[in-house]
Amino acid sequence: MDLVSIIGTILAFVVIIVGTVLKGSTVGALWNAAAFVIVFAGTAAALLVQTQGKVLKHAFKMLSMVYRPPQHRPSDLISRIVGWSEISRRQGLLGLEPQIEAEVDPFVSKGLQLLVDGGEPEAIRSVLEVDLETRESIDLAGAKVYEMAGIYSPTLGIIGAVMGLMAVMQNLADPSKLGHGIAAAFVATIYGVALANLFMLPMAARLKGLIHKQTQMREILIEGLVSIAQGDNPRQIEARLQGYVA
Repeated sequence: MDLVSIIGTILAFVVIIVGTVLKGSTVGALWNAAAFVIVFAGTAAALLVQTQGKVLKHAFKMLSMVYRPPQHRPSDLISRIVGWSEISRRQGLLGLEPQIEAEVDPFVSKGLQLLVDGGEPEAIRSVLEVDLETRESIDLAGAKVYEMAGIYSPTLGIIGAVMGLMAVMQNLADPSKLGHGIAAAFVATIYGVALANLFMLPMAARLKGLIHKQTQMREILIEGLVSIAQGDNPRQIEARLQGYVA
């Protein structure tokens, strides 16, 4: 569980609520059913029109990564690769077969299997790079769903505000309703801007950062497996892979 992300999400709600109170309004003024429907349902509708169902499903699955991000430890992966290299030098590539069964990451398992099967270095690189690019493309498409939600929601907020002002204009004959009506109209703007800048866009940026780290880890793995296939010295492999670690 990523405590920082949880604190950030809670703080986003607190900022809006406390800011409303400090401005002399009430917490109840933040609720408006019509504004909620226009902004949230409207944003969802826009995403449904733009995005394929399987991409939306993957995007929802990726949401957990914001609060439970995968652990990326390049130094640990490099140590494992060096260990595999040492095993292959002592026992041959077939000595890595037990490592395949112990792996939980399908990408790592596939790479080791290609290595054990005696694949040529460039063939191993080619196959794994296709997998890498495919997975990265799928994950980036999922992150883009949140980015697009952050683009659509402020616009829906403006639409909600305009619709609210239209309702106010229809009641100009009753001045007692003007203040409440105008305030309610701008609730939609708050929903749209807050949804975009406190939630959707930060989530999209966080997911893109995690995808980048995952890609880097897989690039390290590919380079390491190709080096083992080429018969490079374990120390040379370690020195080469350390270049990926900042």
